[in-house]
Amino acid sequence: MSDLRRDLTDLMQIPGLSGHEDRVRRAIAARLPGESQSDRLGNLWVTFEGDADLPSVLLFTHMDQLGFIVRKVEADGLIRLERLGGVPERALPAQAMLLCVGEGRDMPGVIANKSHHATSPEEKYQVLPYRQLFVDAGFRTATEAADAGVRIGTPVVYAPRVLPLARDRVAGTSIDDRAGCAVLLEVARRLAARDGGPTVHLAWTVQEEFNLRGAQPLAQRLAPDIAMQIDLMLACDTPDMTDRGEMTLGGGPGMSLYSFHGRGTLNGVIPHPALVDLVEATARAERIPLQRSAQTGVLTDLSYVQQTGAGVACVDLGFPMRYSHSSLEVCDLADLGALCELITATLGRIDARFTLDRDAHT
Repeated sequence: MSDLRRDLTDLMQIPGLSGHEDRVRRAIAARLPGESQSDRLGNLWVTFEGDADLPSVLLFTHMDQLGFIVRKVEADGLIRLERLGGVPERALPAQAMLLCVGEGRDMPGVIANKSHHATSPEEKYQVLPYRQLFVDAGFRTATEAADAGVRIGTPVVYAPRVLPLARDRVAGTSIDDRAGCAVLLEVARRLAARDGGPTVHLAWTVQEEFNLRGAQPLAQRLAPDIAMQIDLMLACDTPDMTDRGEMTLGGGPGMSLYSFHGRGTLNGVIPHPALVDLVEATARAERIPLQRSAQTGVLTDLSYVQQTGAGVACVDLGFPMRYSHSSLEVCDLADLGALCELITATLGRIDARFTLDRDAHT
């Protein structure tokens, strides 16, 4: 658990806006056992060779985070933003931000919130569109901002924070999906010491928060038979979420039985029945509590991986998380540890008796 906590804490503090994941990629590569590879998009992967007669597996998670791109720098040095990913506008005023101008040179800033003493009664309950918001980084002129490296196209993210909570829970930025990244690092250590089993490609992918397609070229390159994706699953144990499902923080890892997103895209994942059976059988055998999820409005990059080549047998696995896409998300380290156990044991059950024939599972 100590390695998992350390990896999660370290990775949460590294900015990596979608399309700008390179610092995160380098940090993960430095921790990996074995020789890793990267492609032109910035995807990172390491392959653990196995029995060529068994179906190959791509196990992946995304390493990017959502945030903003600088759209305009005003003459007075205030900074306008363009949204990148599903940023919740109602949670933005007064947020601490980080302007990512370069490693060791990043600049803090704050999204302005109109002074309370000057706010009219009507304004108190309004949610401002992000295009009306601006970042104050202390600059007095556009020239000062440019001299500091801030210009159109500069990535902007929530100021990285890690807050240890009670009961081995953690709050902070980019738990989505640095928690998944930390889980895969632990799985990599275990696979490096295994004997036998299928070929497994572990991958940390890019641009999931942007367009969900950063993993697609990697899947085309590796041509796996099976793909398992690791991401958050919506915890439904707070008063505002009880009607969405039964996923609870601290209740163990989860498996998605249905995901669909109808806004802007028609895609989702209905998992392959062989993989549903495999994961459920593993959880029972290992006595790992397994939670189930079915959600509309949720989408992962697995949606596009499943459609590569002749089709890939897919399943989404994950960990419960509260307050998704806010600056302070919350997860439970016990769930992450159990997810590591579930994944490692599931991969170990892919043997000569395992089949992807749908008719054997339906």
